[in-house]
Amino acid sequence: MKKFLIVGLGNIGVEYAHTRHNIGFQILDYFAAQHQLQWQTVKLGDRTEFKIKGRTFVLLKPSSYMNLSGKAVLYHLRQEKLEPSQMLVITDDLNLPFGTIRLKSKGSDGGHNGLKDIQNTLQTTVYPRFRFGISNAYTQGQQVDYVLGEWSDQEVQLMPERLQKSMEIIPAFGLSGLAQTMNSFNGT
Repeated sequence: MKKFLIVGLGNIGVEYAHTRHNIGFQILDYFAAQHQLQWQTVKLGDRTEFKIKGRTFVLLKPSSYMNLSGKAVLYHLRQEKLEPSQMLVITDDLNLPFGTIRLKSKGSDGGHNGLKDIQNTLQTTVYPRFRFGISNAYTQGQQVDYVLGEWSDQEVQLMPERLQKSMEIIPAFGLSGLAQTMNSFNGT
């Protein structure tokens, strides 16, 4: 495999830019900034490319909003002529402590509406995903406000190191494969 689609999930609009739910966008934006990549607005998202050691990474931030991510993912998989196994979806996870990284090759949507829509659209639960822990530090009935809320001051202070670590996963996924990337990064 020489080409990979890296999808960061999030919601478009300035009101969502610094929210926990937008960590997928934040990781891709950080990666793009570190490599001086320019985003282009294309059908159903913003896209850029990164090349290293004969591999091409197509980075995508869907513009279809989180709960309708599947349409953008399917469109860009078809455009790039890729299989779901050549895709890595980056998303937030309430069930992991803040900043915890968990890579998996398949699984349920875990109650995440973006993953649910992708799985319904692709008709499979077998595709690599990278879950970034946002913790579950909210009171009962406040999940939506928490997920769509901005990072705490403490989380903001810890974020640069977490973004740097997260950024390293993207080339590792394409160069070393999912299994080795999971061994190297899971739980870090």
